Amino acid sequence: MNDYRILVVDDEEDLCEILQFNLENEGYVVDTANSAEEALRMDIAGYHLLLLDVMMGEMSGFKLASMLKKDKKCAHIPIIFITAKDTENDLMTGFNLGADDYISKPFSLREVIARVRAVLRRTKPDAADEQQSALLSFGTLTLDNNKKKAMVDNTDVALTKKEFEILQLLLTHKGRVYSREEILDKLWREDTYVLDRTIDVNITRLRRKLGEYGKFIATRLGYGYCFDAE
Repeated sequence: MNDYRILVVDDEEDLCEILQFNLENEGYVVDTANSAEEALRMDIAGYHLLLLDVMMGEMSGFKLASMLKKDKKCAHIPIIFITAKDTENDLMTGFNLGADDYISKPFSLREVIARVRAVLRRTKPDAADEQQSALLSFGTLTLDNNKKKAMVDNTDVALTKKEFEILQLLLTHKGRVYSREEILDKLWREDTYVLDRTIDVNITRLRRKLGEYGKFIATRLGYGYCFDAE
């Protein structure tokens, strides 16, 4: 078994099941979504590879890929387009969006598996770089993204999922001011009805839990919040 997680997005449920079954037999952890909209409700940042169909309902695979490439949490994830569209223009559109490969229907499962292996091998980060990128730190405040843990002075700080994600966002982009709307859009995407006040409540709790480091989560009146490291 390996630790690679793959998301297959295709509106043909039978095809999703076939790809899931065969890729899981190769040792991958595979999830499926039958629309781009369903995929967006998932934690896409947690996957190592996306297999996207181009022609889907309301939102195409091209549109989904374009959105993900603009999201810093997902921009690094390799994409393989699987589609019946194989004209030169379609191929160029896919590669211009940052696709790593393009498989035309009909295809053999051996071809898909071979291409998945090749893309994962080509895009696999160096182990040392991967470990380093998983750690965020400021002074004795450390966030371990792999373990989803926060520590101050090597002591665990019990954060909720949203508190951790807010701190991760602000600490990753020190000095960058995020409005409440931006934070809601990035971290509460799956929740339709969330008030701006929710951000304030989480920030207040986060500051309290971080002790001396809470003061670095600054309020910019009329704009939002940032991690002020200066």
